[in-house]
Amino acid sequence: MSLARSPRVVGALLLSAALAAGCGSADSGSTDTSAPAAEATTRVVTADNGDITIPTSPKRVIATGYAVPALLEAEAPLVGISTWQRGIPLMTDADKKRYEDLPKVAGETAKETNYEAIAQADPDLIVIGVPKPVLADIDVKRLEAIAPVVAIGPSVPSMWRDLTRKQSDAAGAIAKFDATRGEYEGKAKKLAEKYASVLPGLKLGHVGAYGEVAKGNFQREFSGSWGTNIVEDMGAKYYGQVKVKGGGSKDVSEYPSIEELPAAFTEATAITYSVKPDGTVAPAVQYVLDSPLWKELPAVKAGKVFPIRYTEAATYRSAMKTLDAADEAFAPLLTK
Repeated sequence: MSLARSPRVVGALLLSAALAAGCGSADSGSTDTSAPAAEATTRVVTADNGDITIPTSPKRVIATGYAVPALLEAEAPLVGISTWQRGIPLMTDADKKRYEDLPKVAGETAKETNYEAIAQADPDLIVIGVPKPVLADIDVKRLEAIAPVVAIGPSVPSMWRDLTRKQSDAAGAIAKFDATRGEYEGKAKKLAEKYASVLPGLKLGHVGAYGEVAKGNFQREFSGSWGTNIVEDMGAKYYGQVKVKGGGSKDVSEYPSIEELPAAFTEATAITYSVKPDGTVAPAVQYVLDSPLWKELPAVKAGKVFPIRYTEAATYRSAMKTLDAADEAFAPLLTK
């Protein structure tokens, strides 16, 4: 997510070597149809690194960072990817197998980019999806000597919807992407209808997983952040905003000291919090749950606290897992 939610995650993201398809749609980027047929094999797309000429129908694509799960789901013609450990719990069995089988040409950080391995894969397109400032950590010129490079970096977490579409479009895999998006939107609409009588009326707050216990702070996420943006598609309403916007994820999350817990959530009539894919609680969240101040919050006393799994989803297919997890968490609202 930068897309990252904390300085530490920003680093991790930044660390996701090359990737990300930032490209215009086929409509806005295609070449002039009056041109000779031979020239119609390429088109120009606008990316963070400029207006890039790419193949109209790429056959051998390299993806790293956030483009990895997006292009796996879109069934793009991948010949190499970076590792993407954080996304494995969110993958379907089929996507996970493909992820494991594909050659790894980069690691979790920009320093782990293997330019020789990328060259040996003989790609006709390279998709880079890191925040724009991080492009400085990647030798883009060296990659451009191998194949066209398109880079569109994430900013606020909720941007994954637009970014994954651009990545899929650049890789010539928009049809599968659109089908999955339609499935997600259908599921979100049904859940919004299911919880229409209870969820929109709640004044929600969210505790994120990236507070820093050693510094005595916690992460509060607002609308459009990792822990909130998908739940919002089913009707949830998160109140408030950051006191000082710092750009990227700092526009939608902040890190108050634990003493500020009452000020952060006293107005909340319900609170959600991020948990790991297996349902266990990360130390940064457990720190909040163990605080005496937490136990005094009105929402906690009322039993209106809900753990949400898969809050790191950044593709439509993985976000469907988040919707299912939120449905499971909110189910008690319909029985009261």
